[in-house]
Order: sequence, then structure tokens, then C-alpha cells
Amino acid sequence: MDMIRMDVPSGLSMPLGEAMFTQRATRRLDPNRAIPEEAIKLLLDAASKAPNGGNAQPARYLVVNDREKIREFGPLYHEAWWAKRRDGYGWKDKRDIPAGSPYRMPALLADEMGNAPMVVLAFSTSGPSKAMSVLPGVQNMLLAVRALGIGSVLTTLHAEVLDRVFTLFDVPADMTFHYCIPFGYPRGNFGPTSRYASADTSHWNTWDNPVPWK
Repeated sequence: MDMIRMDVPSGLSMPLGEAMFTQRATRRLDPNRAIPEEAIKLLLDAASKAPNGGNAQPARYLVVNDREKIREFGPLYHEAWWAKRRDGYGWKDKRDIPAGSPYRMPALLADEMGNAPMVVLAFSTSGPSKAMSVLPGVQNMLLAVRALGIGSVLTTLHAEVLDRVFTLFDVPADMTFHYCIPFGYPRGNFGPTSRYASADTSHWNTWDNPVPWK
């Protein structure tokens, strides 16, 4: 494949700080608003510019915006989400999720995935060690779509559905799956985010030493 240089696109005019500090996991996506092709190209171009090990560029992205394909994928994602909760916590449905659990909101995506306007599946050309070369490109996508007013959330799948996902989308068997990212215009708005202060999650030189701004 030929390597090309790309100018910074005019569509990404939001300051980086604003994109980073207002980015959030968006699970309530508007199924009635398709994502324009120019926006799809822009987010994929952003992904392609991310750093990666040795500039080997192993990341490969499958864009799915066919409504019927996404509807078929929805039940597979639902099964995968609950399989992870089953393995980790023994939960089988929403009634098993404790009150106040951080998984109550993510559970919404298990029901919503089949209505997403677009889903991107991120793969690499070789084994699991390549995940660290795929993740920076995915984060570039998430920042790019935030600048475009499009919502997204990073998620993954469970091993028990992967064969069926590969079959559904005709993915070559030598690809390694890493991430699943639904995209869509939010139902509602981005709004402010609530996060722990960095002073409460960071340490300085040794684990028992707080950061200077603590």
C-alpha cells in the first residue's frame, strides 16, 4: 500500500482541549440521523495518523452503516455484553445488577447497539500484541467525532460471538479483533462530565507520595 501525507482537515476546528475535556461515553444514539460519508472519511483519516509500533500500521477498520447488518449485529453484541457480565459477576439480566453499579448505564448499550447508525470494528493484521498499535487510532476517532458533534463509546466483544461476527461481516480469519465502537448523533447533548480529580488517582515518584497539587 502507498503511504500518503494528509493536511489537517478544516472540519476538525474544535480546540483539542475542548474535545478532550467534554468527551464522554455516548450510548443513546439517534437512529434516524445517518453519519455523512465525509465525516466517516475524516474519522478514518484521523485514525490512520495515530502513532503505532514501528510505523507498521497493523490497524484495519470495518465500517458498518448498513441498517440491516447492524440489526443483525445487535443481538450478537447483546449476547457478548451479558456473557462478559456472566463471566465476571454471574449476572444474567438487569435484575442482577446491584443498585448504584457503574454497569447500569453500559447495560443500556446492550439494548441500543442494533439501532446505532454506524459501528466500526477495529482489527489488526496479526496477533493480540498489536492492540497497543490499534488503540491510539481508536482514540483519534473518538476525539475527531467529538469535534464533529457525533457521539461514540469504546467497547469490545466476547469470544463466544466472534466466529459469528466474522461470518456476518465476511472478515478474513487471519484478522485479530480488538474493539467495537458505535457512532451516532447523541439523543440529548454532550453536557459536562464528572470525573475523579487527577490528584485522587495519581502518585508522585512512589505510590505513597501524593502529587504536588493534592
